[in-house]
Amino acid sequence: MELSSKQSHISNLTLGGILVTLGVVYGDIGTSPLYVMKSVLSGNGGIQHVSENFILGTLSLVFWTLTILTSIKYVFITLKADNNGEGGIFSLFTLVRSRSKWLIIPAMIGGSALLADGMLTPAVTVTSAVEGLKLLPVFENLFGSNQKNIVYLVIFIICVLFFIQHIGTEFIGKLFGPIMFLWFSSLAFFGIINLAENPYLLRALSPHYAVNILFSDDNKLGFFILGSIFLCSTGAEALYSDLGHVGRKNIYFTWPFVKICLLLNYFGQGAWILSARNHSALGMMEDLNPFYQMIPHGFLIYGIAISTFAAIIASQALISGSFTLVSEAIKLNLFPRLHTLYPSTMKGQLYIPAINRILCIVCIGIVLFFQSSEKMEAAYGLAITVTMLMTTILLFNYMRKKNTPIVLSVIMLVFFMSFELSFFLANIVKFFHGGFVAIIIAVSILFVMYLWDRAHIIKMRYQENVPVKQYIKQLSKLRVDPEIPKYASNLVCLSNCSNPKEIERKIMYFLLDKRPKKADVYWFVNVTVTDEPYQAEYAIENFGTKHIIKIQLKLGFRIDQKLNVFLRQISTELVKNKEIEPQTSSYSILPGRNLGDFRFVFIQEILSHETSLSAWDALLLRTKFFIQKFTASPTNWFGLDTSDVYIEKVPMFLGQSDRVVLKRNDGK
Repeated sequence: MELSSKQSHISNLTLGGILVTLGVVYGDIGTSPLYVMKSVLSGNGGIQHVSENFILGTLSLVFWTLTILTSIKYVFITLKADNNGEGGIFSLFTLVRSRSKWLIIPAMIGGSALLADGMLTPAVTVTSAVEGLKLLPVFENLFGSNQKNIVYLVIFIICVLFFIQHIGTEFIGKLFGPIMFLWFSSLAFFGIINLAENPYLLRALSPHYAVNILFSDDNKLGFFILGSIFLCSTGAEALYSDLGHVGRKNIYFTWPFVKICLLLNYFGQGAWILSARNHSALGMMEDLNPFYQMIPHGFLIYGIAISTFAAIIASQALISGSFTLVSEAIKLNLFPRLHTLYPSTMKGQLYIPAINRILCIVCIGIVLFFQSSEKMEAAYGLAITVTMLMTTILLFNYMRKKNTPIVLSVIMLVFFMSFELSFFLANIVKFFHGGFVAIIIAVSILFVMYLWDRAHIIKMRYQENVPVKQYIKQLSKLRVDPEIPKYASNLVCLSNCSNPKEIERKIMYFLLDKRPKKADVYWFVNVTVTDEPYQAEYAIENFGTKHIIKIQLKLGFRIDQKLNVFLRQISTELVKNKEIEPQTSSYSILPGRNLGDFRFVFIQEILSHETSLSAWDALLLRTKFFIQKFTASPTNWFGLDTSDVYIEKVPMFLGQSDRVVLKRNDGK
C-alpha cells in the first residue's frame, strides 16, 4: 500500500511532477538536435551540396517521424499499455506473456538492444556537446584544435558521471528539471531567431515534401537518409520506460511543449543552413554542426554550457534506466543476480556496481574507438530500431489480450512495423560504419538472457518434487529427538517449487539423509515474481502442524527480495496468531524476544558428470554456473548478510544416463 501511494503521488500532475518529467524522461530525445542535422549534412556531402528542396524534405521527415513514431505510437498508444503504472519493454512483456511462451523472444531481443543503445548514448551526446568548445577561440588558443583534447575531456566527464552513481544522484537530480526546462526553452529561442528569417520553411509540415525527398536527386543518400532522420526519435523507447517514474499525465502534459521546442530548433537549423550554404569558409569546415553555428556569437558559451549539462542529464537518465532494466530482467529470471544498492531515498533509484563498471568501460571504449561524434552518429540508431520493432510485436499482443478488434490490432501492427522496418533497413548500412559495435553488445546481452532463461527451463524440467505430507512424521520425530543436536531453532530452506503442498526431493534429502537437521520449526519458502510490479503478498500452508510451514511469497518484479525482513514479519505474525509456538531464549539482550535464531539453507547445484543432456544444453548449464561464480551470492541477493547462511552443493542429475550395472563374479 505504501508503494502504491508513492506511485500515485509521483504520477500526479503538479509543478514538481512536470519538472521531474522534463528532467527524467526527455534527456535522450531532447538532446537529438545536437547531432541530427549534422548527420544529415554529413551524409549528403556537406553544406555546399544543400538545396531548399532538400532542407524542406529533411524537416518534413523529422516532423512526421516525431509525430508518427513518438507522438502517435508511444505517447498516445503505448503509454496506455502500463503495468500498474509501470512502463518499458519488460513491463509490457509481463502483461502479455500468458498469451504465448514465444513472446519472451521479442522481450529479450528488445531489452538487449535497449541496453546496448544505453551504452552508446552517453558517448554520442556528451561528445556532440563538448565538441562545441572547438568554436571558442579561447579554447583553441589554450588547447589547440586537436580532437584528442575533446576525447580526453569527454572521458573525464564520463568517468565523473559514473563515479557519482554510487553516492546517489538525489541532490543533482533535483536540478535536472529546471536545467532541462532551460534547455528546451533555449532550443526554441535559438530556433525562432533563425526561423524568423525564413518562415516559409513551415511548408515542410506537409507530408508530400517528406515523400518527394526520398526520390529526389537533391538527396544523395536516397532511402538511406532515414538512417540519419531516425536519430530524432531515439529517445521514444526511453520515454515509455520512464512511465513508472513520472506517470502518464505528466508525460501527456509536457510532450507538446517538448515537441514544439524540438521542432522549432530543427526548423531554425534548416533556416540557418539555407542562409549559410553559399559561404565557402563554412563549406571547408570539418565537423560542421548547424546547432552551434546558428547560435548568436554572444550566446555561444552559454549554448555550449547548457548543451553539456543537457548531455550529462541525458546520459544520467539512460544510466539509471539501464539499472532499472537489468533489475527487472533479474527478477524475471533473464539475467544473473547482481549485487544491488540503494544510494538514496528517491523512489526507484538503484545502483548496480557491476553494470556501472561495464557501462563505464564500454562508453570509454566507444569514445576511444570512434574519436568523434560524426563517426559515432554513423553507428548510432541501429540497435534502437530493433527495440521499437519488438515493442510493436508485444503491443499487438497486448491489444489482442485487451480484446481490441482484430482489424484495429492488425492495422496498428502493419502501420508501425512498415515505418520501423523502413528505418531498420535504412540503418543496416550503419553496421559497416561502426554499427557492428552496438550489435555485438546487444548480441552479447541477448546470449546471457537466453542462457539464463534456457538453463532455468532445463532445470525445472527435471526437478523432482515430493509431497511434504509424506515426511511430516519423520520431521516431527526429528525435531524432538534427544540424541541429535539442534541444528537451528528456525531452519529456512529456499524452494523453487510453487506447489504449496510439495517440496524438492533434494531438500528433503538434505534434511533427513545427509546428517539429519534438527530444528524447532522447518520453513520452506518459495518466491514467485508476479506481473504486478509492486505486489507484496504471502500465503501459508502449515500441513496441520505448528512446526512445518510452507510460505508462498508473491513479489512484484519491482520489489526487492529482502527475505530476512519478510520472514521476520511473517514469523512474528504467526506467533501472534498462535499458528506457531513462541520460542523462548535463556540468553538474549532483546527483552520479550519470542523467536529464536534463523538459519538459511540454499541448495546450490553443480552439473554431475553422469548427466545425459545434449552437448548444447550441457554447455549452457556449465556456462551459467561459471558466470554465477562472479555474480551476487544468494546471501547478498536476499539481504542475509548478517544472518546465518549455509550453502549446500549438490550434483544435478539431468536427463537419462546409461548406467553400468556390475556383474558379480567371485570365480578365479
